[in-house]
Amino acid sequence: MFFVPDSFIDNLVGEDLHILDVTTEAMGIGDLKGSVECFPKRECVVAGIEEAVRAFERFGSRVECTAKSGDRLEAGTVFMRAFGTAGRLHAVYKTAQNIMEYSSGIATRCAELLRNARSVSPTVELFVTRKHFPGAKLLSLKAALAGGAAAHRLGLSDSILVFDQHRIFTDNFPTLLKKMAARFPEKKIAVEAGSVEEALAFAEAGADIVQCERFSYSDLTILAAKLRAEKPGVRILAAGGINADNSREYAATGVDALVTSWVYFGKPEDIKMKFSNQVEIKSLKSN
Repeated sequence: MFFVPDSFIDNLVGEDLHILDVTTEAMGIGDLKGSVECFPKRECVVAGIEEAVRAFERFGSRVECTAKSGDRLEAGTVFMRAFGTAGRLHAVYKTAQNIMEYSSGIATRCAELLRNARSVSPTVELFVTRKHFPGAKLLSLKAALAGGAAAHRLGLSDSILVFDQHRIFTDNFPTLLKKMAARFPEKKIAVEAGSVEEALAFAEAGADIVQCERFSYSDLTILAAKLRAEKPGVRILAAGGINADNSREYAATGVDALVTSWVYFGKPEDIKMKFSNQVEIKSLKSN
C-alpha cells in the first residue's frame, strides 16, 4: 500500500477551487447532472488513477474505473467515468486530469527506460532519485513505482549515501566506513565514486554499494568485471545522464541498477476528459 492521505488530495483540489467555481455559479448550471469520461490520447502507462478517483469521490461524484496505476492502455481506451452534478465535476476534474497526466508521463518514461535496459540485461533495476519537483514527492514516487522503478532514496533518513560533498569534511574517508557501519549496523552504506579506482577503494574499505557517477561504458564494464571477481557482494549502480535512449548501453555494462532523475522531467501524457450531460451511459464494467 502506498499511503496518500486524504488531506493531500483535498489540498490539491483546494489549490484550484479556493472558495467556489465562479463560472458554474455564473452560468447557473451547478446542480445539473452529467458525467465525464477519461481516456489516454496515445498508448501509455497510466498512473495517478487512484488519487483521481478519490478526488472525484471526496467531492461527491460517483466513479466507475476499470484501470489501476501501472496499466498500459491503448489510445482511446475509456478507463474511468465520474457521475455527478456539473458543479461537483467541474470543481475536481482539472485537478484529477493534472494528477493523471503528470503521473502517467513519469510512469511511461520509467517503463520505456526499463524496457530498453532489460532488453540487454533482464535483471537490471531502475532506481529513481529524490530529485523530483519540490512538493511532488508522493505523486512522483508513486508514478515511478507504477512504471516499474524502485525508490533509490525516500529521503535523508531513509539510507546512507555518501557524496563527494560529504567526503570533503573528512581527511581519510575509507577509515570512516567501519565507524559508520558500527553506528548504523542495519543500514547498507552506499558511496558515490568518480573513478574506477575510487569505486574499488571504497568497496575494499567496506562499502556495500558503489554509485558510479558519469562513468564511461568501458569504465563501468571494467569495474563490474573486477568487483564481480573480487567483491561479489558489492552492488554497482550507474548514475548521471541516464535516459531511455542510452539505458541499453548502461545496462549492458553489467551494473546492478540504473539511477536516474530523467523520468521526472518530460511532457505529461494527454488524458482526455470528455464531458456529457447524459447520465445514462453503459457501464464500463459491462464493456
